[in-house]
Amino acid sequence: MVLIKNVEMKVDGDKLTIVVDLGKEFGTSSSGKSVIIGSTEGNVSVPGREEVKVGLNVYRKS
Repeated sequence: MVLIKNVEMKVDGDKLTIVVDLGKEFGTSSSGKSVIIGSTEGNVSVPGREEVKVGLNVYRKS
């Protein structure tokens, strides 16, 4: 099961748009050095393009 936190992906033709709400937070990272804002939780396929993968982490220092 893929757990994507606060990341929306949309494909329009050959363009990928990624939206992350910077106002959300999901607690501190396992190291405690940063606050997680959004994550794909590893590499995931782009909608409609299974051969294309995205791995995204959005965070700020704690």
